Amino acid sequence: MSDDAGADTLARTPLFEEHRALGATLVPFAGYEMPVRYPAGIMAEHTHTRAAAGLFDVSHMGQLRLTGHGAAEALERLVPGDIAGLAAGAMRYTQFTSDDGGILDDLIATRTDSGLSLVVNASCKAQDIAHLERRLDAGISLSVLAERALLALQGPKAAAVLERHAPGCAGLAFMTAGPFTIGGVEALVSRCGYTGEDGFEVSLPEDEAAAFWRRLMAEPEVEPVGLGARDSLRLEAGLCLYGHDIDETTSPVEAGLAWSIARRRRQDGGFPGAARIQQELAEGPKRRRVGILPDGRAPAREGTSVLDTQGNTIGEVTSGGFGPTAGGPVAMGYVAAEAAEIGRPVSLLVRGKPRPATIVKLPFVPHTYHRP
Repeated sequence: MSDDAGADTLARTPLFEEHRALGATLVPFAGYEMPVRYPAGIMAEHTHTRAAAGLFDVSHMGQLRLTGHGAAEALERLVPGDIAGLAAGAMRYTQFTSDDGGILDDLIATRTDSGLSLVVNASCKAQDIAHLERRLDAGISLSVLAERALLALQGPKAAAVLERHAPGCAGLAFMTAGPFTIGGVEALVSRCGYTGEDGFEVSLPEDEAAAFWRRLMAEPEVEPVGLGARDSLRLEAGLCLYGHDIDETTSPVEAGLAWSIARRRRQDGGFPGAARIQQELAEGPKRRRVGILPDGRAPAREGTSVLDTQGNTIGEVTSGGFGPTAGGPVAMGYVAAEAAEIGRPVSLLVRGKPRPATIVKLPFVPHTYHRP
């Protein structure tokens, strides 16, 4: 996900009026007017998601479809993930990589009966569409699903809530998807999310989105959640934000995303930037994304310098803030590979003053994905 603000004229999702009716504070986000928080506040929204079920509007994300013979193989030539090996209903997290191994965007691909369904970041979707149009093989059709909305229901009670509306969805495993009928409407339900919690994303026609949102909001376990808590939830979960923790200057290996590159792709290559990525897999990168736990209560924001015990700059914070579930400030960023050891003491240059911190293992809060 990325949070780059869009142009002067902001788009609105099909749920805009629902947010306004709920008293949301609306802000520019990736070219859209989006809710950053509701009256309960970011802290309450965050803790409610960890305890019950938070409802998010993520309709600003790009939804795309690839069809045609060899669509999976064609996409695989643009990403380091194993797309050709996806079974029906299976999902894969991967990245569009540049010719020099940087990350152009991160995305999720799902194998469906009609081809491949892609979800890409809102601020990158125009460039992603252009990238696909330039590089896809002839005979592969790219459709932009601009008429569809996307809702996310996240938290330990999400499965019980959604099962009332999409019977059978609780049987999905993490990173699988399937077609479900919700209120007489065909929807694609995916068991995934961006909070570290168990949860779902539901893609459905935009003209059905508001009614479905209201049905979910009527459930006692559900509260609406804005972008502020979405960011603190994903930070605690150690999940990357595009344009901050990953971008064209970072490789998947540096970013700690090597787990998303299957053995076959590591060995065979055949994707943009493969030479650099294969070299980093074999020899190690020059820098690594790490978790950073500041001492005390002062948060370290993006751009904060990371220093070694001698005062030398060894890296920079890319995401930081207060972690409500973690109970204090948390951050992540990049440091020189030789300084990335878990438990290493470092300093963070906050307001010109070095403050003690420690390199720690990610995530700050354990993931609770449903893996039967």
